[in-house]
Amino acid sequence: MHCLIEGLPDEVALQCLARVPFFSHPYMQLVCREWRTALRSADLFKVRLEVGASEELLCVLAFEPENTWQLYDPATDRWITLPIMPSEIRHLARFGVASVAGKLFVIGGGSDRVDPSTGDHDRIFATNEVWSYDPIMKEWARRAPMLVPRAMFACCAFDGKIVVAGGFTNCRKSISKAEIYDPEADLWQPLPDLRHTHSSACSGQVIGGRMHVLHKGLSTVQILEDGGQSWAVEDYGWLQGPMAIVRGEPYVLSNGLIMKQQRENVPDRTVSSASEFQSRIGFGMIGLGDEIYVIGGVIGPGPRNQCIKQLSDVDVLTVRSDRPAWHPVAPMTHCRGSILGCALLRI
Repeated sequence: MHCLIEGLPDEVALQCLARVPFFSHPYMQLVCREWRTALRSADLFKVRLEVGASEELLCVLAFEPENTWQLYDPATDRWITLPIMPSEIRHLARFGVASVAGKLFVIGGGSDRVDPSTGDHDRIFATNEVWSYDPIMKEWARRAPMLVPRAMFACCAFDGKIVVAGGFTNCRKSISKAEIYDPEADLWQPLPDLRHTHSSACSGQVIGGRMHVLHKGLSTVQILEDGGQSWAVEDYGWLQGPMAIVRGEPYVLSNGLIMKQQRENVPDRTVSSASEFQSRIGFGMIGLGDEIYVIGGVIGPGPRNQCIKQLSDVDVLTVRSDRPAWHPVAPMTHCRGSILGCALLRI
């Protein structure tokens, strides 16, 4: 039996290998069979957390090509393409996405494939299926289904688990049901129902250490409290628009401006102009580190563009600086168009 690194106990050698950036793992696995086994072990994620070597990667699913995710590494400004998600649902959309335990979870949703003869969305609007992607093993796996099929719902990672709430069922009726997923047990359990539903999509964000459910078009938010035993309702009077969380604080794109959302009667603060995105629709917006990423989207027909242009562009704003300014980073290399899902993967 060969040791990982000559002269070092394997426990210490694994800590050394764990410090290697994730995007270099394919090359490291070519060194020898022992390194390949170590870099694909279930313990690697835990060791990376222990030695402070974990990284945050950006995960994106765009409209084209269908069911294909890409990962972006901000440290190297590089994209990689994941294997096609093996769901039988064509053009999966309206799903929830979150990352826990070093894996990416894609939850619920339904088909965005339209039958031209009927206009129906492939007859699947909402499902309860759940998929996870393991970036170490580079494979997708089917996980325990949700208790309730749903689409256009709130979803976020919270305290090592995944919470989903609200949304719509297959009959497109809004629901108040909520549930929580334990990735180690592969088990869904019910949570108390939301206090109210609404006829618009909702989203989930962790702000100030608490999960918030936000409904499009409503200024009131519902907050999970008492260790998941109840929901509180508060009216923050927040602006409407795409939202990104940076270091636990919410920023919104509204009326061509990036604004930092405030509470308790404190005026919102303007961070930067974002007027160049007013002709861009269907983009993804997410916080990563000290920055806001605006990803992909579509520019529709207009005075300067006579056809629909699907974008792979990625623009970044460093909000926690004295002079926030936009700058481009590497565009998606394989995906383009409307962003159907984006999340951070900590690995």
